[in-house]
Amino acid sequence: MEELGYPEAGLTGPEVAVATEPAAPSLVDRYFTRWYKADVKGKPSEDHCILQHSNRICVITLAGSHPVLQSGKTIKSISYQISTNCSRLQNKVSGKFKRGAQFLTELAPLCKIHCSDGEEYTISSCVRGRLMEVNENILHQPSLLQEKPSTEGYIAVVLPKFEESKSITEGLLTQQQYEEVIVKRNNPTATS
Repeated sequence: MEELGYPEAGLTGPEVAVATEPAAPSLVDRYFTRWYKADVKGKPSEDHCILQHSNRICVITLAGSHPVLQSGKTIKSISYQISTNCSRLQNKVSGKFKRGAQFLTELAPLCKIHCSDGEEYTISSCVRGRLMEVNENILHQPSLLQEKPSTEGYIAVVLPKFEESKSITEGLLTQQQYEEVIVKRNNPTATS
């Protein structure tokens, strides 16, 4: 290894190149814009993340600061049964015009997360539009919600109306604005 010029590190040339290269952006960062809704329905730290694709599809996920992801909680179950008469699992979409899709408002509940400590969290849509699909995988493997919240642990996919696709982000925070909210939340005496 000394002949390669890296005697003290004990590394070969290619390993050093890999270690110093910047990380490639993730699939989510490449194709989606992250939007956030902080303190959904006035509940502190219950933050949601909306991943908006350029084709206007929105993927609803938990923000990194949500209590389910922060406090080392154990998810007991997840339910898409919103009320006695409404289950998001009954959403059946068909055809070019997305017939049968449930229409959601910004505050429409998507699912309920039940934790082993007795806490229950209701996840809201945060955007108006048609419910395209819910992630049934998290019903069978709730840990996906915590392990991969932005990818395999997403909650639902919502398609805003075309004419509303530009305005759906009006009440949402950008990544930078959200980070500022988190800093203020963690250090309330900090001034900007």
